[in-house]
Amino acid sequence: MIVMRASSLLGLVVMSLMLSGCLAKMAADVVTAPVRIGSRAVDLATTSQSEADENRGREIRRREERLGKLEREYQKLSEECEDGKRSACEEAREVYAEIQEILPTIPVEPADD
Repeated sequence: MIVMRASSLLGLVVMSLMLSGCLAKMAADVVTAPVRIGSRAVDLATTSQSEADENRGREIRRREERLGKLEREYQKLSEECEDGKRSACEEAREVYAEIQEILPTIPVEPADD
């Protein structure tokens, strides 16, 4: 009977030590959770410099492509206007106005010397 009580007591001591470790781990997780959640939200809400550069580059390329398309369309409409097609003259003026809106938004590349 003494042996049985000793083994039960030993089991209780071992289990209480294991349980206290689990409780400490859980308490640490609960305490640090708001910090981890907050830092993750900040990471998701902010854009890194490289991401911002990539996005800016994509936007510039998109505008350059639009400008190229408009310039080709303007050239075609100008030729039709010179051939006497009045509707082409009006369309050419509209396309030219859009070109003038886009031009200031495209950075100028330095000339290679």
